[in-house]
Amino acid sequence: MTNTRKSAILLLEDGTSFIGNSIGKEGTSGGEICFNTGMTGYQEIYTDPSYFGQIVINTTSHIGNYGTIDQEQESDFPKISGLVVNSFSAMHSRSTADESLDDYLKRNNTVGIAEVDTRNLVRHIRDKGAMNAIISSETDDIHVLKRKLSEVPSMANLELSSRVCTKESYLFGDDNRTMKVAVLDVGIKKSILKNLAERGAICKVFPAETSFEEMETWNADGYFISNGPGDPSAMPYAVKTVKQILASDKPLFGICLGHQIIALACGISTYKLHHGHRGLNHPVKNLETGLCEITSQNHGFAVDKESLEQSKNVKLTHINLNDGVVAGLRVLDKKVFSVQYHPEASPGPHDSKYLFDQFINLIQQNIN
Repeated sequence: MTNTRKSAILLLEDGTSFIGNSIGKEGTSGGEICFNTGMTGYQEIYTDPSYFGQIVINTTSHIGNYGTIDQEQESDFPKISGLVVNSFSAMHSRSTADESLDDYLKRNNTVGIAEVDTRNLVRHIRDKGAMNAIISSETDDIHVLKRKLSEVPSMANLELSSRVCTKESYLFGDDNRTMKVAVLDVGIKKSILKNLAERGAICKVFPAETSFEEMETWNADGYFISNGPGDPSAMPYAVKTVKQILASDKPLFGICLGHQIIALACGISTYKLHHGHRGLNHPVKNLETGLCEITSQNHGFAVDKESLEQSKNVKLTHINLNDGVVAGLRVLDKKVFSVQYHPEASPGPHDSKYLFDQFINLIQQNIN
């Protein structure tokens, strides 16, 4: 960091404020503040559509030291509303990097703040819970910022998938493949599509509000519901589509928001977590095998465990060992399963990639 950067302020909804230096674009931006405990993969995090509408705190002390590279994008551009870091490196050491993180943030109009005591900030959020916040390098007038902050919508009951999904259907994968997976894009990461394509599937990706009738015309062998941002309970259109997919009795797999939508389609409720799960180091136990896996997670909502346990045809398959949150389920009379975490693991560990194999095997068994 240099001393020529403008000062910036981070103001939380509860009135707590932090002073630092501006990084990225100079300006003002608000959203729900959250933190990610991952030590690597900041570019993948920023471009994950699941973070749309959120200000991300990187808990790693040093951010920016390896720059950015086009191949590590999870979508076309950063989806975060803002960035908070401790020590920011405007210079990078990776020779293959396309540009510095600072130039990348500026080019993509992303507002950020550095030189913040992120340890103190994260402890505050863990105690007080998720809340809205605003970053500004334009003004330090608290009254002005409080007024702007009051205009930022709450993440509860907020539908965001239609704002980040593809606007037109498209194909992903080898055209010569015959196994067809219809993907409902409610905020998908590119790594998910790559994992499906690597296992022999040709994917057709549909916009979030696509009806089942339209998806069905492609005559897919299986269906996938993606990750994404916002409150699943504000997405009745997607729940309706998934109910119809369930009735079709074809293989269905969901990740993160897709997992929550499948639960809602089965009559199981969801709720907003106190401060969410976001990082690369969350332990999950597979209750069917007894094995544990280290997982990559990013979600502010979850499936209600008590509601799931009351269901007669849905089984709890995975559980978060940190706090007991539902991490996976399976529909007993269907070829349907889902997980709350990210088996595509970009960034993150590879422990959970077997889930893609299970999905492909289900499709192959159904075809045969």
